[in-house]
Amino acid sequence: MFGRSRIETKTPDQIERMRRAGLVVGQTLQLMAQTVRPGMTTKALDELAEEHIRGCGAVPSFLGYHGFTGSLCTSVNDEVVHGIPGSRVLEEGDLLSIDCGAIVDGWHGDAAISLVVGGRDAGRPEDLALIDATEDAMWAGIAALAVGRPLYAVGAAVEDSLTAASDRHSREYGIVEEYVGHGIGTEMHQDPQVPNYRVREKGPTVRSGVTVAIEPMVTLGTAETRVLGDDWTVVTTDGSRAAHWENSVAVTDEGIWVLTALDGGRARLEAAGAAYAPLS
Repeated sequence: MFGRSRIETKTPDQIERMRRAGLVVGQTLQLMAQTVRPGMTTKALDELAEEHIRGCGAVPSFLGYHGFTGSLCTSVNDEVVHGIPGSRVLEEGDLLSIDCGAIVDGWHGDAAISLVVGGRDAGRPEDLALIDATEDAMWAGIAALAVGRPLYAVGAAVEDSLTAASDRHSREYGIVEEYVGHGIGTEMHQDPQVPNYRVREKGPTVRSGVTVAIEPMVTLGTAETRVLGDDWTVVTTDGSRAAHWENSVAVTDEGIWVLTALDGGRARLEAAGAAYAPLS
């Protein structure tokens, strides 16, 4: 399954199986966004997510992964990624990133969203701009995927999108570099890594059947991070808030299918002028 480019490809049947896992993830994140409210603990969200994932006939990807104790990663305010669900009570105006993974018949889906607890009306303007800029950058990266193109065009597109947002908002955004996108399939994290920023190398050439997770993490301050004493939670070193968006994506000769988006990515891909190409 590897060619000279060293990037794994999937068959149409395998991509269809990944779509089933992706839909569980997308539906779970939709449920989280509809349910979260001030006064809830991150553990309560996690318990609801696990119940939903298992009710769909799937298994949480994160639970037990290298000892991780949650079915979600719940990262609040200055927490960038890998926040452990627990007793923390969510407050109105918190910036919450929710990362979710599920396994169906051995195949993984992985996605993340960011939102404001209490709804957008409760959000600081700079937080709302950060959330939107990070989501837009993710979609720009996804739209850069095409058979025959270098994989690292994704990072260039993410960075260009965030540079444009910086200009619009008259502020600098930090693109976290230590944590990047990745291949996905029968394992949650596979080669190749997919940077969220421009690099000198072109990377492997995208081939039909490639499946990757695109996931920019962006801050309101510097890009520097550190890991807390729990050995999981990544926070910004300057205390600035962060947002995280992610989708698992399949690329074929016909175009792109966003496996974890409920609409397959159709609306955002067509808006970007990219080819939307579901297999079913």
